[in-house]
Amino acid sequence: MADILSEYWHHLPVEDALDLLEVDPDRGLPDWEVRQRTETYGRNELTKHVGPSWISRLFDQFNQPLIYILLASALVAGILREWVDCGVILGVVALNAAIGFVQEIKAVQALEALARVMTTEAMVVRDGEPRRLAASLLVPGDIVILEAGDKVPADVRVLSCIDLRGDESTLTGESVPVQKGCEPLPRDTQVADRTNMMFASTLVTSGRGTGVVAATGDDTEIGRVSSHIAHVSPLDTPLTKKIAQFSKVVLVAILALAGVAFAVGLLRGQSVGEMLMASVALAVGAIPEGLPAAVTITLAIGVGRMARRRAIVRRLPAVETLGSTTVICTDKTGTLTENKMTVQQLWAAGRTYSVTGRGYAPVGELRADDRSLTGSLPPVLAELLRAGALCNDALLQEGEDGWRIQGDPTEGALLVSAEKAGVAIARLSIDYPRLDSVPFESGRQYMATLNAAPDGRSLAFLKGSIEALLPRCERAMAEDGSPQAVDTAAIEQAVEQMASLGLRVLAFARKDFGPEVTRVEQEDVAEGLTFLGLQGMLDPAREEAAAAVRACREAGVMVKMITGDHAITAASIARQVGILGGPDAAPDGASADESSDVVLSYRDIQALSDKELEEAALRTRVFARVSPEQKLRLVEALQASGQVVAMTGDGVNDAAALRRADIGVAMGMAGTDVAREAADMVLTDDNFATIEAAVEEGRGVFDNLVKFITWTLPTNLGEGLVILAAVLAGVTLPILPVQILWINMTTAVFIGLGLAFEEKEAGIMTRPPRQPNTPLLTRELVVRIVLVGALLLAASFGLFALMSSRGSLAEARTVAVNVFVVVQLFYLFNCRTLVGAKKGPRFFSNPWLWGGVGIMVVLQLLFTYAPFMNRVFVTAPIGLWEWGLILAAGVVAYLVVAAEKAFRARSRPQDTSESGRTV
Repeated sequence: MADILSEYWHHLPVEDALDLLEVDPDRGLPDWEVRQRTETYGRNELTKHVGPSWISRLFDQFNQPLIYILLASALVAGILREWVDCGVILGVVALNAAIGFVQEIKAVQALEALARVMTTEAMVVRDGEPRRLAASLLVPGDIVILEAGDKVPADVRVLSCIDLRGDESTLTGESVPVQKGCEPLPRDTQVADRTNMMFASTLVTSGRGTGVVAATGDDTEIGRVSSHIAHVSPLDTPLTKKIAQFSKVVLVAILALAGVAFAVGLLRGQSVGEMLMASVALAVGAIPEGLPAAVTITLAIGVGRMARRRAIVRRLPAVETLGSTTVICTDKTGTLTENKMTVQQLWAAGRTYSVTGRGYAPVGELRADDRSLTGSLPPVLAELLRAGALCNDALLQEGEDGWRIQGDPTEGALLVSAEKAGVAIARLSIDYPRLDSVPFESGRQYMATLNAAPDGRSLAFLKGSIEALLPRCERAMAEDGSPQAVDTAAIEQAVEQMASLGLRVLAFARKDFGPEVTRVEQEDVAEGLTFLGLQGMLDPAREEAAAAVRACREAGVMVKMITGDHAITAASIARQVGILGGPDAAPDGASADESSDVVLSYRDIQALSDKELEEAALRTRVFARVSPEQKLRLVEALQASGQVVAMTGDGVNDAAALRRADIGVAMGMAGTDVAREAADMVLTDDNFATIEAAVEEGRGVFDNLVKFITWTLPTNLGEGLVILAAVLAGVTLPILPVQILWINMTTAVFIGLGLAFEEKEAGIMTRPPRQPNTPLLTRELVVRIVLVGALLLAASFGLFALMSSRGSLAEARTVAVNVFVVVQLFYLFNCRTLVGAKKGPRFFSNPWLWGGVGIMVVLQLLFTYAPFMNRVFVTAPIGLWEWGLILAAGVVAYLVVAAEKAFRARSRPQDTSESGRTV
């Protein structure tokens, strides 16, 4: 019954809905029937989806190709009773697993927040008596009473109402409260336009009404969102994909080299045990053990930087994803706008007036012809503002956190506009006390109040739609307050002009009565009204939004609006912030055409196939009246065309798309728990401009990651080549597995991580985003890695051979190890920039790098001269002559790489794109 018809309750007349649900609207359901329906439909709760256990999360940390090799190496070392090597390898594996596990365990499931959304109470009629019950006890067919301030407990078909309005912005994106009624609607009416329904988790902003519960739990609209989130898996980020691809390549290369070394050694007559240890040494040397920890720590540093710029990152890889973003899909309400209705224009007696100021703070003024009118209002304008303030049930209050509205935001905007003009609304309610009122109803489309005027008259003030009030007006008020004929054409033209700007337009009128009139009925205001004017309001765009959109465009990032609001309103805000009306970044360098200014709505999207939607999603900049399912579909369409998508939002309706996007960005102040928990990043100031700052930080983080990888891989390559060369030559291993682990872990932690603190390069936000299919390392960087790896092979193997002929094996290996460390130290300064730049980083701009160099020097001296280190790592002290040779190797490596960078810089055409820099 209810589950089958949940899509179509809005289509049924009230009587048919009650018949299908088998309920008497006056008595409600009997208790025995409630018990039966609870067994049939279950409790009014969302299904809780259990996530992975902490044990499975822990084991997932070991499910990586490079970890498999390390564990196998540790096993071989243990079998061969090389306990130091085995312990150090297992320690490295445990450290990497611990870092990843701690980050995983911090994540909170989005569905837990969805369950909290429905924790509320409701007034229910059962067995003829009203009862206040937990919302979880409701069943389809329950009769509920709704009043201002209530949270709607389930999806409800409205039976009767008086001025009933609901705030559905968290579900549909609609920026203004929706007027509710009882009349049936067309079958294909979408959720945002179902004015005879109220939905679970939305709020009643004004009026009262009764309704019958049509759907509970998972069958509600919010339940459908829950279902979408439960079945939407977050995508791997570009970084995790590239690291995974890189790991597979390294895995194949290591296995191939180890196999070759093992086979060659056996063919040369060496023992199986000796060759197994050589293979372990080669594997340990070729694996960048410090990479997982370095990536995690580098991303964590980026998290700290973003937090200082008011962006809280919940998933570490999201830091880098921002730098890869090619499209930002932004919600409108509360993201690009302030989510505070504000009167922008007034029209009275043939003249248009502008209203300055934003939000609910009564700071601003009325202007006409570039001059302020505040304090010296024409009579007609004063009367228009007075009507808006008196025909009003909202309250404007100042609290510790600023000005706020209690009641309907639309009515609150009228109070603010009156205050800005110098009309003191507190005094106004004393001078014009209310005697009676006709509440707003959707069928009438107006509200009326009767107020006692200071001169003894009774005045009826009306506000409503132009269609409802204009036919009732016999005259209009002239600028000086005198009566004049109604200019219907001019009024309609003014309404059309305001509507074209996306303004919500309200008309105002007045009727005079004698002092004996203290009551007002509908028939009393059916005719004989005096037209006063119009007020047009809008949820204004954030002041910073336009600059942020412009900065994103300059960075080559497309910005698209996806909202549940009306197309005209969406287009107006889009033009204000620069999403519409100008050139935009287009994929693959294509120029945007005029069709990019077309706004696609619900039915347009419904009519498109998946392939057609991919093309339209790239071409179109604004999508309006979009359902939650369509938001998700649009994100997937953009991803299918190869885009890296950031999705912003603050409502329940955004949650599925936030989870599916490459990076979901939620609002921290105005956003719902559902949106925040589904997102990868939360903006603490709800400011779209913060996203632009986060993109900049994300690009800087990726640059520094590439610098670290370019710095660390030559060492692993050189270590592997040294072991392979020793096996092929049939000589003793120049470096042992435990020495390799010392090199890899200490240098990665103490000097490599200094690159994570490098300043962002100049022009980072003027280059286009990386293409998603771009490899982690360009051919240029791969060539450099091979070059430095070859230099390490030549220097370490050559000096090892030289020292072997002059001193002990321990001294020779100590020299070989120090060659690797010193060359890494010199090469570190080459990697502060990855191309030959005219202006590199300031020499002492990174104190972390210099501090790491100092620590590494001390550690290496201990490694060489401390007796206990000599015993553990099989090393021996060396003299000044050996240090001179080691330092010479570092200087040569630095000069060779500097020359290579300079040569490439001269031969490369001038290029400021990111592909010409680091990736």
